[in-house]
Amino acid sequence: MQLSQRDKAIIWHPLTQEKTADLPIAIKKAKGSYVYDEKDKAYLDLISSWWVNIHGHAHPEIAKAIYEQAMNLEHVIFAGFTHEPAVQICELLKTLLPESLTRFFFSDNGSTSVEIALKMAYQYWFNQGNEERKLFLSFEGDYHGDTLGAMSVGAESGFHDPFRNLFFEVLNIPFPATWDNDEWVEKKEESALAVLDEYLEKHGSRIAALITEPLVQGAKGMRMCRPEFLRKVVERVRHYHILVIYDEVMTGFGRTGTTFAMDQIGVYPDFICLSKGITGGFLPLALTVTTQKVYEAFLSDHWHQAFAHSHSYTANPIACAAAIASFKLLSKPETQSAMAAIQQTHIENLSCLKNTCKNIQCSRVQGTIAAFEVEGQYDFNLNQALKSRFLSEGLLLRPLSNTIYLIPPYSTTSLELDAAYAKIASVLETLTRQKQVSSIMLDMV
Repeated sequence: MQLSQRDKAIIWHPLTQEKTADLPIAIKKAKGSYVYDEKDKAYLDLISSWWVNIHGHAHPEIAKAIYEQAMNLEHVIFAGFTHEPAVQICELLKTLLPESLTRFFFSDNGSTSVEIALKMAYQYWFNQGNEERKLFLSFEGDYHGDTLGAMSVGAESGFHDPFRNLFFEVLNIPFPATWDNDEWVEKKEESALAVLDEYLEKHGSRIAALITEPLVQGAKGMRMCRPEFLRKVVERVRHYHILVIYDEVMTGFGRTGTTFAMDQIGVYPDFICLSKGITGGFLPLALTVTTQKVYEAFLSDHWHQAFAHSHSYTANPIACAAAIASFKLLSKPETQSAMAAIQQTHIENLSCLKNTCKNIQCSRVQGTIAAFEVEGQYDFNLNQALKSRFLSEGLLLRPLSNTIYLIPPYSTTSLELDAAYAKIASVLETLTRQKQVSSIMLDMV
């Protein structure tokens, strides 16, 4: 029996309707920007395998760091103990973060790093005797993960409807999604700020924190907003002493054209949540980084004011070693040049794509992230058709509804991206012809 059939008999896959899903593709190896199936077919990984493999697959420098660490110290309890890799990765990250973010709390995935930030924000006020600050602010369409708190602040993303009765109260701000040549962006931003102002006037003293995916909403379809809008939002909430959380799980480590998205916004949060690219896609690791002021609110002679949150694999030394190696790769000039080349290649190819495919709208680029919408009515499942055809062309892409997005590893060359865009154009043209033929057949009936 083939591996994919054995898998289907026993494994429950994420974000999958198991009843209707095709057999999974069995991957046996990966290298650079490609993964290879059991028949040695290569797929160009244009989504960095859910946005984590920022340096490509099987990078030898990260693999070596993991091996050397595993031969020395694979794990140790992190309550009451420490180790060099944990301290070193925090010291390295501190050189990239604003001076205000100085305290690092480890966990093991993006959802949990957000959950920790929410809990810390709530308990920050609780420890000071202010139990009225129970509300949170987030944006419509935000996705922050799949733990209960993260789902609560991401309820409007559309991913978590069955669990709504379990969520705590959140005030949602409209998200002024924008794109190239958007004439309405200022109006959308004004409307969103008006809603925020109304919330602040009515509930400002009861809001614990604002959380946002800065600049790019990932799971909602790589929707983007302008940094000047977020700057206005943060300035407004600061007036009410509301804490600010930046969820940079996806946007961190160069994805938006700067090391962190907050570098473009110019105003800094009380918490930043980091994961995904932190280890280059090799191992699970996450950090919630906060300020000395927040940290000191938990210092007491009494246990009940401590932050009672833990994970068995907190600050795993092997994962920390991978993060250190990934950090060093990110800092290399050739990596920075590769990121700039990817952004420019996105811009050039999207311009050509819009000229050849008339059903493309709302194109946008933010650093190494590119996205656009495929418009029109189809008598077939567009999302599934796109995904299947891209795979047949050797492209690993996972459209979000009618949004096609690319977020490739930094190992991807301009030539590889050019070829990928040519294949995308061919797939879209084929689907358009299929749609036209279907329309003609319907007219004949």
